Amino acid sequence: MMPTRRFRYKVLPLAFYHHATTGLFLVLLAAGSPGEVSAADDYQLGPDSKVQEGVPQGAVTKRSWKSEKIYPGTERDFWIYVPKQYDGAQPANVMVFQDGGGYVNPEGQFRTTIAFDNLIHKKEIPVTIGIFINPGVIPAAGADQKPRQNRSFEYDSLGDQYARFLLEEILPEVGKEYKLTNEASGRAICGISSGGICAWTVAWERPDAFSKVLSHVGSFTNIRGGHVYPALIRKTERKPIRVFLQDGSADLDNVHGSWPLANQEMAASLKFAKYDYRFEYGDGGHNGKQGGAILPDSLRWLWRTEGAAATQK
Repeated sequence: MMPTRRFRYKVLPLAFYHHATTGLFLVLLAAGSPGEVSAADDYQLGPDSKVQEGVPQGAVTKRSWKSEKIYPGTERDFWIYVPKQYDGAQPANVMVFQDGGGYVNPEGQFRTTIAFDNLIHKKEIPVTIGIFINPGVIPAAGADQKPRQNRSFEYDSLGDQYARFLLEEILPEVGKEYKLTNEASGRAICGISSGGICAWTVAWERPDAFSKVLSHVGSFTNIRGGHVYPALIRKTERKPIRVFLQDGSADLDNVHGSWPLANQEMAASLKFAKYDYRFEYGDGGHNGKQGGAILPDSLRWLWRTEGAAATQK
């Protein structure tokens, strides 16, 4: 069962400024966000997010990638999770994560690979290879200079550029070693904050390639024009996308917009357009606490068979 949704509305000071281009969100994950001060935000990990005796553990390998086509000049790390049950006989499903270093961390807020191990073992989600990708960095030109973060440009921009990066660079590279499905129904994408809107943008632009979206405290605000999505959803023929949204009442409120209101508006538009969606709204701030606590149930819902009941909130 999903944790009970709690509604404790709090107002954040406008002085709290979220600037995605600096990678500040990653710092907030480590230090705790100001939203935590005014909310209970007391979500706890359940048993499916903890290592269980007798459950086979998948393997995680770290790679590096230099983009020469879609984001030339950028470098990034990424990780590949391969479940123990993968034997290469059949194409595996695939799930891509933005800000991959946070999602793949076995001691972080999400502990995704542990949840994958447990759910795949219980056959509650299919055999799925996880690809955890960090945003690109442009190396410093000199010893006295700093590298430039490409995160906001990649994640917050509208259009198909990041989708092309995945489909033309990353997936073919991983596909050299592992057999991945080419079916949209077997591909999911996930992200937090700007990575959340990025996940939606990829599926919105290429629903033929990605059919499932999981967004944690998604930045559906006006950082680079993402606030237009609720209107676009209402006025565009429904696309074959299944989407799970999570946010909290103490999320950000700054010059870019209100994250709680933006996520509620996204949910209302998805409902209006009759999408297969779920919205979990709690009392947390701009972090992965609630998203991590409900991640196993989110994955079960996202990967459920077509005949299973859908719960919309």
